[in-house]
Amino acid sequence: MQGLLLGLLLFPVAFKFLLHALDSFPSVTSSGTMIQNERRRSLIFFVSFGLIMFVVMPLWMQFVQDFQKHPLLWVVDFVFSEPAKRLSLCIYWVCLIYVSVRRFYYISKNSKTERILLRKYYHLMAVSMFVPAVIFQPKFLDLAFGAALAVFLTLEIIRVWRIWPLGQLVHQFMNAFTDHRDSELLIVSHFSLLLGCALPIWLSSGYNDRPLAPFAGILSLGIGDTMASMVGHKYGVLRWSKTGKKTIEGTAAGITSVLAACSVLLPVLASTGYIFTQHWLHLFLAVIVSGLLEAYTAQLDNAFIPLVFYSLLCL
Repeated sequence: MQGLLLGLLLFPVAFKFLLHALDSFPSVTSSGTMIQNERRRSLIFFVSFGLIMFVVMPLWMQFVQDFQKHPLLWVVDFVFSEPAKRLSLCIYWVCLIYVSVRRFYYISKNSKTERILLRKYYHLMAVSMFVPAVIFQPKFLDLAFGAALAVFLTLEIIRVWRIWPLGQLVHQFMNAFTDHRDSELLIVSHFSLLLGCALPIWLSSGYNDRPLAPFAGILSLGIGDTMASMVGHKYGVLRWSKTGKKTIEGTAAGITSVLAACSVLLPVLASTGYIFTQHWLHLFLAVIVSGLLEAYTAQLDNAFIPLVFYSLLCL
C-alpha cells in the first residue's frame, strides 16, 4: 500500500512533464477545438495513470519489497481468504456510502442546514462504517483505509487538474462540504477525517490491554466532535473565548458522549475476548483532556485530536 500511495504522490509530476512535452509540439496542441484538447488531455492522464499505477509501481513493489506476485493479485487473495465476511463488509460499505452521499448532497443543495452540521453527518457515517470493522475485521480495515486514501488522492488530483469528464463534477460535489481550513486549491478536510480515524488503527500493534486505543479516532471525531458541534451550535451559550465559536456546552456534550460510547463499547469488546485492565479514572482523564484540547484547536483538529487521545489511552 505504501508503494501505491507513493505512486499517487509522484504521478502529478510525471503528468505535468507529459503536458509540457506535449506543449512543445504546437501542431498537436493548436489543432482541434477546446473540447478536443480537453479530451486529449484526459486521455493522456488516464493512460499515464494506468501505466504508473498498474505497471510501474507494482513492478517497483515486487522488486523492493520482494513480493512474489502482483500486488493486485495479493489483494484479491487477501480479500477472498475470508470471502463471506470481507465481501459482506464491502457491500455494506458501498451501500452505506451510496445512500449517505446521495442524501447529504441533496440536503446541502435543498435545505438551509449549515455546512458545519452537514459535515458532521459524515463523522457519524464514519462511526457506522468503521466500528464493526475494527471489532471483527481489523486487518482488512487496515488495507481498506489505505485503499480509501488512494481513492481520495486520485479524486483530488482529478479535481485539481479538472480532468474531463469527472473533474468539474468532483469539484462541485466537494465544494459543497468545504470549510475555512480548505484552501482555494486543495480540499483537505476529508483527508484529515480519514487519517484521524485510520492513524490510531495503523499505530496499534494489537489490542492487548488497551482495546480502546484503535477506536481513538472514531470516538473522538465520530462521536465526541460531532456531538460537541451539534449541541454547541444549537444550544451553546457560554463560549470558551470571545473570538472563538466553541462553547462550554458543546465540549461537555462531546466529553459525555465519548464516555457513554466507551461504556457501551467496552462490554462488546469484552464479549469478543478482549481484556480491559485500564482504570476508569485514567480513561476519564484521557477523554476530558482530549475534549478540552478540541475546544482550543482550530486547524486540522481531525488529524491532531485522535493522535493525542490515542497517546493518552496508551499511557
